[in-house]
Amino acid sequence: MAHIDLLNDMPGILGLLRFRPQTAEPLMQLAEVLLRGESTLTRGERELIAARVSKLNNCEFCYNAHGTQAALQLDGGWETVDAVIADADGAPLPDRLRALLRIAVAVQAGGRNVTRPLVDAAKAAGATDTEIHDVVLIAAAFCMYNRYVDGLATWAPAEREQYAEPGHQILTHGYLA
Repeated sequence: MAHIDLLNDMPGILGLLRFRPQTAEPLMQLAEVLLRGESTLTRGERELIAARVSKLNNCEFCYNAHGTQAALQLDGGWETVDAVIADADGAPLPDRLRALLRIAVAVQAGGRNVTRPLVDAAKAAGATDTEIHDVVLIAAAFCMYNRYVDGLATWAPAEREQYAEPGHQILTHGYLA
């Protein structure tokens, strides 16, 4: 049960967005730009970054929601997502994405944990300055989203399958629908 009366029974951030539409719009605009806007990172890669950070933050709603988005858009589906969660360095990923995930993990632990060697390694693996910027911003934003969802004790569906239908809706219509 949420810490406050959300006046709805929607899970995770969905209940919070419905409760406070004034903050919902800018939060969803940010998610739309970060996860679906123009980028040299694929939508699946960006969703995977959001899922990885959310898992590290123990935010089950955001992990499953964005893990679903990543699974729908990446080769290998949930098998790839699960491999990244279990061992990102050993997962079947391009070196560039592996290096960018290391930066995301550093951001999750604290922004000052992003070091010159991490950035240099990402650049050596082919990451651009814009990609590095976007990964830092995605990871930082998802720390905020995760704390928002969990800080108000929203509920999360327990089974991955329960995220599939909303996942297809987002895949088709985006975060602003």
